[in-house]
Amino acid sequence: MSDEKHFSQLQQRPRRIGEAEENPPDRYWSLPTRIGFRFFFVFLGLYILIFPAGSFIPFTGFLATGVGRFWNAVIPWVGAHILHIGYPILLDETGSGDRTCDWVQAFCILVIAIVSALIWSVLDHKRENYATLHKWFRLIARLSLATTMFVYGIDKIVPLQMPFPGLTRLLEPFGNFSPMGVLWYSIGASRGYEIFAGCAEMTGGIFLILPRTTTFGAMVSLVDMVEVFMLNMWYDVPVKLFAFISILFALFLLAPEAPRLTNVFFLNRPAGPSNQTALFRRKITNRIALALQIAIGIYLIATNFYSSAQGWKTFGGGRPKSPLYGIWNVDEMSIDGQVHPPLLTDNARWRRVVFDSVTGASFQQMDDTFQAYGTEINSENKSLILKKSSDKNWKASFSFQRPVAETMILDGDMDGHKIHMQLKLFDRARFLLVNRGFHWINERPFNR
Repeated sequence: MSDEKHFSQLQQRPRRIGEAEENPPDRYWSLPTRIGFRFFFVFLGLYILIFPAGSFIPFTGFLATGVGRFWNAVIPWVGAHILHIGYPILLDETGSGDRTCDWVQAFCILVIAIVSALIWSVLDHKRENYATLHKWFRLIARLSLATTMFVYGIDKIVPLQMPFPGLTRLLEPFGNFSPMGVLWYSIGASRGYEIFAGCAEMTGGIFLILPRTTTFGAMVSLVDMVEVFMLNMWYDVPVKLFAFISILFALFLLAPEAPRLTNVFFLNRPAGPSNQTALFRRKITNRIALALQIAIGIYLIATNFYSSAQGWKTFGGGRPKSPLYGIWNVDEMSIDGQVHPPLLTDNARWRRVVFDSVTGASFQQMDDTFQAYGTEINSENKSLILKKSSDKNWKASFSFQRPVAETMILDGDMDGHKIHMQLKLFDRARFLLVNRGFHWINERPFNR
């Protein structure tokens, strides 16, 4: 074979993603593409700093401290002077991702991204493309999205995010549940589905780690996050904003592949190879970069599994249970020697006492409302101390006896009154949600 013919065949051979390219062709980006890239580079880049770059790069969590201080100064000022919000903006972490400060921050980021894209477009209007900047930012974006998919996926696989309904929840009327509570404990009651959903999110994250499978990983992640976003919207879960931003990350990764995907899914045409270039020109350097990306993926999976496993033991399904664990029906109760029959109108009487975690208990009144207490239980001297989180000085002391495993007697002082209760253990397995289980064969629907 002549050298000229061999060179011609090499030129025609499609380049594989991640393969070194000696002389990458100059590509002209349209004006909307260039402006769009400038906007999303700033918009998504600021969100990467918020959740921060250190989430997938070890030992760089200190970046979040400086970024956090900046936003803690900017958000209250913008809320008060630009948006004219008439109430204090809380900056403390509450577990919600849809706080006022989060929406004010999103407004700030949107304005910064729009202004930056306009200024950038004026100052750099002669540039034909941002191919080099794009391939490096694409790397950071897919690792950031992969981090999100691993965090939420592993918390479902363990499973930790949506727990099986606890003892108190099993006693509450369904109508008292919030929409989020309905979603949370419905999924938690179906452990298999929760693990499946976690595996789907993990799948997206794993394929995002590898350059050649980024498109597939972004597609899986997009489907996952659209479902999460819709659940958050219609069950009022306060992570709507974060889920929407994750959708934007997936769309950003898919945008360069849109023509190929359109050919495959809508036009029935050949897609051709991806035009995403390798990070470096030398093959050995790209192999080292690939190894580092795989190492980051392994690090993310390992650390998140470890964190979730610790959470499972600390506050999840594997946490230690109270020495008095169970639902205890109050068969008899007297206050200062006076017996209180189980009347629905008697607010001074307890209906049930629920011991679940080591440090807490719930007392259910006759109207089915619950009062939560902190507990200190000493099994050796048979003592029980109740505390209120709202009043550090409040305390109630009891002694308990268990003549048999299914019965308990409580005697003590509470709010200046002598309390005596005789309780009987209710078998948790009697709940249909607990004992129904899974059936391959159902002669008729069992929908109670």
